[in-house]
Amino acid sequence: MRMMYAEIITHINDLDDRVSRIPDKRKNKLEQIADFIRSKQKSGQEAKLTFICTHNSRRSHLCQIWSAVLARYLRFDGVRTFSGGTEATALNYRVVEALKRIGFKIENPGGENPHYKVFYDDNVEPLICFSKRFDDSSNPQRDFAAIMTCSEADQNCPFVPGAALRVAIPYKDPKEADGTSLEAKTYNDRCLQIATEIYYVLSLLN
Repeated sequence: MRMMYAEIITHINDLDDRVSRIPDKRKNKLEQIADFIRSKQKSGQEAKLTFICTHNSRRSHLCQIWSAVLARYLRFDGVRTFSGGTEATALNYRVVEALKRIGFKIENPGGENPHYKVFYDDNVEPLICFSKRFDDSSNPQRDFAAIMTCSEADQNCPFVPGAALRVAIPYKDPKEADGTSLEAKTYNDRCLQIATEIYYVLSLLN
């Protein structure tokens, strides 16, 4: 029995209607990720996806988390998700709050770079999310898809060692709204945009 949290499932059920808003040019990039996953499925291997942005504090984490959640929801057991940056900082608390608004349960153990526990399903272990470099030992070192989620990381890492695929799908940084009246809405919108595009990628595998 699926034990994913009901509030998260409600948001997932709305993603079908949002997929039609993805521009064709962007779909072409997303389809490269689907092709990578499909090729691994055919050879009986895990598809390892590492999402990379500069500080590993916002967009790359949202991509990692939604990829894990939607792979679980769509029952793709062979997809493993990771994230990293060109430098390590900390997972921004505004991302944590946006995820909580969608229905995730998150534990913060404290510290300078907290290793957050992200719960979304009673039947699986929580995701452990913290800021790290993309080449951190907890991330795959070879035969993974390097997915660049910000323009700066895309420009600064033209080559990602060990990657079998490198593709750029940059997202606008929600940081631009920090401290403004649009902060919560901006983070909510970016969260759902990422969920929609990851959903599109995985839906291509059915």
